[in-house]
Amino acid sequence: MRPTIRDVAREAGVSLASVDRVLNRRPGVRAGTILRVEAAVARLGFVRDLAAANLSRRRDYRFVFLIPTGPNTFMRELEAEARALGEQVRPARVAVEVVGVPPFDGEALAAALDALAPGEVSGVALVGTDAAVARDALVRLAAAGVPVVTLVSDVPFAPRSRYVGIDNVAAGRTAASLLGRFLGPRGGTVALVAGSMLVRDHVERRMGFEQVARAEFPRLSPLPVIEGRDDAAATRAALAALMAREPGIAGLYNMGAGNRGVIDLLRALPESGRPLAVAHELTPHTRAALRAGLIQAVIHQDAGHEARSALRILRAAAEGAPLNEAQERIRVEVYLRDNAP
Repeated sequence: MRPTIRDVAREAGVSLASVDRVLNRRPGVRAGTILRVEAAVARLGFVRDLAAANLSRRRDYRFVFLIPTGPNTFMRELEAEARALGEQVRPARVAVEVVGVPPFDGEALAAALDALAPGEVSGVALVGTDAAVARDALVRLAAAGVPVVTLVSDVPFAPRSRYVGIDNVAAGRTAASLLGRFLGPRGGTVALVAGSMLVRDHVERRMGFEQVARAEFPRLSPLPVIEGRDDAAATRAALAALMAREPGIAGLYNMGAGNRGVIDLLRALPESGRPLAVAHELTPHTRAALRAGLIQAVIHQDAGHEARSALRILRAAAEGAPLNEAQERIRVEVYLRDNAP
């Protein structure tokens, strides 16, 4: 049987009320009582059932996920995971609300943050846009005591409880290592495609790519980044224009979304003229392109893991509960045609 709060009170030699005050960090408890309760908790291995505690105290939580709108398949998957998570935790008096925000729009993100009433929201998870107005809004939210988690793309110089996502510098380094090995000693010119250089994840991926390209594969020649706003048509048009200006491109790294536009263009090229490509996020489109040999590798992150991790971190911040750090680590996953699920 799991130890209960009554077991802790008996072990510590204090009342149930004292244990409750210590566990909930309420004032008015003597230091000696706190020490006895904490020692009893450690000896018994007591773990609070936070859902039951919330129900008994009729405590409600409201967590808001701000996720970019638009056709980005990964963002739609992240949104679906957050909504599904909300259904799972609803019986524990936890509400998860998803709010759409235009992508790459710092003003819109700031407005969405400022629209949140601090007294009515328990925590916020957002896909960051590294714009001054968004950082200022995060400062105001933090000053009001609202925990914030950044998802997928960080805003590192703004106050937030945690960033949840892959190490994007490592992801860019991985892309360069893959293309460097795919192209071999001959190397070649590499096209770099981003959604926008206003988001931290794309900036860090480019930085990681160029670090490895310069240090380990000097025959790789990355071109200046082109932006497709994570839109398939815009990405295809920008990449087609680049390939017209720069004939003989040997490699391609798409560090954002817009993969359907990249795949469509690659399919239209003769096989002998196709650059070897690395993209991000395993979706139905990139999985099919892997199997068809249009893309050679996909760097992936688990949207479900990120949504669950963000909610765990926000709940822990709201409840003053500890975290299992290993559980919150998001891995950089690499898929080739041979291991794509």
